Amino acid sequence: MNGGLVRLREIINDLTPSEQKVAKFVLNYPDRMIGMSIAHLAEESGGSKAAVIRLCKSMGLKSYQELMLKVAGDMREEAVQGYQEIRPQDSIATIVQNVSNNNIQSIRDTLKILDVSMVAKAIEALHSAKSIFYYGVGASNLIAQDAQNKFMRINKPGFSFSDTHLQLTSLVTITERDVAVGISYSGETAHVASCLKKARELGAITISITKYGHSRVSTEADIPLYITSTENEIRIGAMSSRITQLNVIDILYLGVASIDYEESAKYLKQSRETVNELKGK
Repeated sequence: MNGGLVRLREIINDLTPSEQKVAKFVLNYPDRMIGMSIAHLAEESGGSKAAVIRLCKSMGLKSYQELMLKVAGDMREEAVQGYQEIRPQDSIATIVQNVSNNNIQSIRDTLKILDVSMVAKAIEALHSAKSIFYYGVGASNLIAQDAQNKFMRINKPGFSFSDTHLQLTSLVTITERDVAVGISYSGETAHVASCLKKARELGAITISITKYGHSRVSTEADIPLYITSTENEIRIGAMSSRITQLNVIDILYLGVASIDYEESAKYLKQSRETVNELKGK
């Protein structure tokens, strides 16, 4: 029962001013928040009781008590090194350490907000799909290509295209027997949201992989999956978000493979033997 602070950091910029006051207080003084009543938190933060209740809803929580339990769970965790900015003139050793720690921390934080029940639904949908269509733009398209390659190895055919026009064209062939996966860290990539919306209209099951919070892409998903990363702190490129997206893809891939383990193992062995055979020629 944790992940309250991670959720707050992810959605704080999307909150109303009154909700932000409450969120900032909790982030700055999580130890003081534990045990506070709604009225006390509202008074201390400068917000309102209504803002506290709305904040819980914005976080996808059922009650203020659940928020308090999640923050308390965060406080009980062993202290870990926080996210580190990449600074000018850092030594190579420092860069190696900081980048690695940031990626590790992003995966740890994602585990706090990844809904296992939604992961199970996504795995079942992917396992039952006739074909899987992956939609992503820019760095997220690299994740889509990786997913296509992985699932192809266990005989789950799919399609990913770097050309956005081809992505749109692929929607012509999608049916209710297929699954569409939309990948966008921000969740606001208009093209990916449009692709998921159209796929959903055509009867396909839609899955999204976005940062935590309400977004255009997650709204179009029957099964929304959420990640977190250091992208709020480091804006020089898609770094740790790529790692957390790949981690989720690996979870889905191995989840599908485990359902028909013997069959999956057979395909993996055959693909490995075929590649080795052709490489030797």
